[in-house]
Amino acid sequence: MPVLDRVIWQIEVDLTSEVTLQSLSERCAVNIHHMCRVFQLATSMTIMSYVRARRLSNAARAITSSNQSILNVALDAGYGSHEAFTRAFASYFGITPRQLRKEQPTVTLSLMEPYEMNKEMIVPVSAPRKEHRSAFRVVGFGADCSFAQTGAIPTLWQSFNPRAGDVKGAVTGAAYGVCCLADQAGNFRYIAGVEATGPTAGMEAVDLPSQLYAVFTHSGHISDLPKTAYTIWNKFLPEAGMEPAKAPDFERYDNRFDGETGRGVVEIWVPIVS
Repeated sequence: MPVLDRVIWQIEVDLTSEVTLQSLSERCAVNIHHMCRVFQLATSMTIMSYVRARRLSNAARAITSSNQSILNVALDAGYGSHEAFTRAFASYFGITPRQLRKEQPTVTLSLMEPYEMNKEMIVPVSAPRKEHRSAFRVVGFGADCSFAQTGAIPTLWQSFNPRAGDVKGAVTGAAYGVCCLADQAGNFRYIAGVEATGPTAGMEAVDLPSQLYAVFTHSGHISDLPKTAYTIWNKFLPEAGMEPAKAPDFERYDNRFDGETGRGVVEIWVPIVS
């Protein structure tokens, strides 16, 4: 079963009890970083934001379809008090629970339904080669991103490409897009750059450790790269029994990729546990 399906199932099973990233990770047999990344790639939400939205949506249904007291609805939704529940409910829906019960015939809420995996995001992915790479440094321009919001990345490349020749000690032949400093909320730092032996003023550097990688190949237009990444993280890695390591992953662009047309071959290097 793909990682996303496992996570959604466990959330729905445990929705009325305590849900933590650690407990989900253990029950889904996947590390937290991998799990959070898959979830944000698919839903554009963090796991805990989704849990909150599902609980509040179920609470809204209970308020409009039953005679339960609002306090009991709040407790069932995992809130310890009427006040805390009302604040969260109003923040999410723009209306208080009491107002919803009173005005329900005229109120339409946007409820969060259980998420279903988008099968259109699953694309054919060839088996990767495994390659150990020695430690190296990438120097370039960086931006804060999230797995749900990657719009800054194309602009970053547009800014870096004219400056690539300014990198001191650059190793020619390839450019790198490095995802590093990822956290459990799906935020990360993206560095667009080239391999280099030292620092360059006005640019930032990321040091990648000596590491074993699963090296996947994306062929076609760069706009379809998210589908390849989604398939790798959500389907291929878990089905192949490969566990991602806690290290930066990166895209490698060499002479097989045409930056003018956005077409060609891009390698996706995913660090794995040996």
